[in-house]
Order: sequence, then C-alpha cells, then structure tokens
Amino acid sequence: MSKRSDAASAASAATPATLALTRAGIAFTARSYDHDPRAAAYGLEAAEKLGVEPERVFKTLLADIDGRLVVGIIPVAEKLDLKALAAAVGGKRAEMADPAVAERKTGYVVGGISPIGQKSALPTVLDESAILCETILVSGGRRGLDLELSPDDLIAATAGRYAPIARPR
Repeated sequence: MSKRSDAASAASAATPATLALTRAGIAFTARSYDHDPRAAAYGLEAAEKLGVEPERVFKTLLADIDGRLVVGIIPVAEKLDLKALAAAVGGKRAEMADPAVAERKTGYVVGGISPIGQKSALPTVLDESAILCETILVSGGRRGLDLELSPDDLIAATAGRYAPIARPR
C-alpha cells in the first residue's frame, strides 16, 4: 500500500477515519463500493462487493460494559462474545450499546461506524483472529467505504488490544 495512492484515495473519501490515519502516517487503502440500503448485513455486503473473504472484513460494534462504552471489532460472519469482551477490559456486565448512543459517541452512523477517528476515544478490542491476516478491512466511516490496513496498524490507530472476542454464529 503506497502512501501516495493512500493520500489520493483519502482525499476523495475524506472521513474522520481517513483523516486520522493520514495524520498518523499509517498506510491504508480506501476501498469503496455501491452500498445497497436494503442489505441485511453491511459487513457481508462489503465482503461480497469488494471480493474479499469474510474472515478479513471486520465489523465495529459498541457494547456497554459496566456502564462504559467499549469497541469490539470482529469478523463480519461472527458474533460478538459479550462476556469475552467484558473480560478483555476487566469488566463483568455487558450488553450491546443502544444504537443512538453509539452514533452520538462515535460520530458515525450505524452500518458505517469506524473504529478509527471516533469523537470519543473508547477502549478498543480487536478479535485475535485478525493476527492471521496480513491486512484486514474495517469501516471507513460511512456505508460503502472500507479501509484496508494491517491489524497491528489498527491497534496502533485505536490504542487497542487483541483478545478472543468473536464466536461463530
């Protein structure tokens, strides 16, 4: 991934996520696709339209853990293990965050929530399966835009950590 092409693609797809990565000097590739508003699963739609294995496309979910918001990033074909996410951040009680709260705290709309460039810095956990991939894709901050980058760069950009937080559907 060359930084020159990244800058050009970032300019055409400017979101808080692309701007944050560019400012941090982190290499990424912006990958756009025509989003179908009728799609039932945004992440699986992205994998299909971008021609990428679903194991490499990750979705960003927010959970309320003991009264604080936490970001969990898992493969799109998997389900978030709330107990594992809570354990990863030293919490006990976990439930999915209210979508309106998730939008307000991140500055993104559901289906386009990026783990990068959120309005509020939140504790972030990336499923450990990501380390098996050279690059992964996460939402770029709007529906129809994914960002491809290395898992370690995603951890650096979010001050996150790895943990086993996904389980099969």
